[in-house]
Amino acid sequence: MANISLVDVTLRDGNHTYRHQFTPEIVARTTAALDAAGVDIIEVGHGDGLGGSCLHVGQSPASDRELVAAAVSAAKNARIGVIMIPGFGTFGDLEMCAELGVKVARVASHCTEANVTEQHIRRSNDLGFFTVGYLVSIGMTTPERLAEEAAKMESYGAQYINLAESQGHLVPSEVARRIAAVRKAVKIPIGFHPHNNLGLAIGNILAAIDEGATFIDGSLKGFGGGAGNAQTEVVVAALQRAGHTLRTDLFGILDAAKVFGDQVAPHPMPVIDNDSILMGYANVYGGYILPVRHAAAEYGCDARDLVLRLGEMKVVNAQEDIVVAEAKKLGEKARMAA
Repeated sequence: MANISLVDVTLRDGNHTYRHQFTPEIVARTTAALDAAGVDIIEVGHGDGLGGSCLHVGQSPASDRELVAAAVSAAKNARIGVIMIPGFGTFGDLEMCAELGVKVARVASHCTEANVTEQHIRRSNDLGFFTVGYLVSIGMTTPERLAEEAAKMESYGAQYINLAESQGHLVPSEVARRIAAVRKAVKIPIGFHPHNNLGLAIGNILAAIDEGATFIDGSLKGFGGGAGNAQTEVVVAALQRAGHTLRTDLFGILDAAKVFGDQVAPHPMPVIDNDSILMGYANVYGGYILPVRHAAAEYGCDARDLVLRLGEMKVVNAQEDIVVAEAKKLGEKARMAA
């Protein structure tokens, strides 16, 4: 059985579900509860990471500095982490986090673009962070290509590789092949971050651990982009049932889920609705749900056809212009057929 380090991403990825409106008070109270439960790493910030707050993806009511400072002040044992995507985050953001006492920096790129992370991974190490290479949307490339990209991040100085199944598209056998390929390509630990569009987040975690993953991401109440992430309290229960070792206490994490849920109520919890299922099936990033709905309504096309078309085109995050362009085409086609 494996010794697992738990990374809770409620206060970062869960910010997507809450329209990026987490306040320092929510962050401080939830951090304290997660810390008391024995969570190893608590990730904090805007849903798109350092520098992500903007009109295009959502503005936060608090700055990165305020959110991070609230978490650091509330944690006694857990390490506070951040994620940064080159292009959103800068060296200055990393330097600010180091000054505040952040211990973990996860530097992210699309699964085929690890080269954009080199200078940020090296700078993160220079600042003394536990530095993670984070590959997004791993279902959009092959296991072999994923292994190559992970090896690049290791060569830049990453201390573990985190693989994010961002669309909730993969089934356990596909996750296992990707973890196995990366495990053969690198000497550093491997982590896994699942989404739950097809209801497979926990099964995919178990498959990842079977192939050697030792860092596992979850979020309280499943808060996260699209249909949400693996639910941290379910992760803890399932891993204990499977005989794996982790520092996080089951009763403690259930208490943390209540603390968080009470603060964000009556906001709806993530659900696997029809849109989420189709997004996962088509391998389309869950953050496109609202743009797809709006574009389909405006241009008179079936939102389901639009999702399938985006999946065929292999769209990645931040390509909302393509959503609109394809909705126009499908709407025109529907009118001509009428």
